[in-house]
Amino acid sequence: MTLYEQSIPVYRQGLTMLSGLLNKAEAHAKGDTLLQAKLADDMHPLAVQIRFLSNQPGEAAERLTGRAFTSRDENDASFADAKAALAKMDEYLGSIQKGDMKDGDSQTVLDLPNGMQFTMTLSEYIRDWAMPNFYFHLTTAYAILRAEGLEIGKADFVPHMFKYATKMPES
Repeated sequence: MTLYEQSIPVYRQGLTMLSGLLNKAEAHAKGDTLLQAKLADDMHPLAVQIRFLSNQPGEAAERLTGRAFTSRDENDASFADAKAALAKMDEYLGSIQKGDMKDGDSQTVLDLPNGMQFTMTLSEYIRDWAMPNFYFHLTTAYAILRAEGLEIGKADFVPHMFKYATKMPES
């Protein structure tokens, strides 16, 4: 599997899924106040989870392609703003072609804000860092919405699977 296949379609699928969840969240009685909801006191609220999710694919794409990317540092104040940010990232990812990717064996250095540093190949970076972090924040956003009473389930988390359905349960 190529770096492109491991990253760009996966990111786009996750962004689409989250946008679908945010559509449902807009209709929830709590509305935009859900953006401040957290799973635990020491965790970031939903607005931060969404900001991270709208930045992470661009940050990875910068490493994978060499294209410059500037992360957003402000949280969205509404679900409409959040969905617009996700759509903008999806559009950016849609402009990346397979041929834009560097070689998976290329080395990259990952510097974390706490001073830790990791050196790995781009293939290792996608597998061991970029994708796990993306899914962590995606799952956390889903869990916050679910904990706040949004009526969502696994089908809302993996809507992309329905394109493969060959048989559906009878009602």
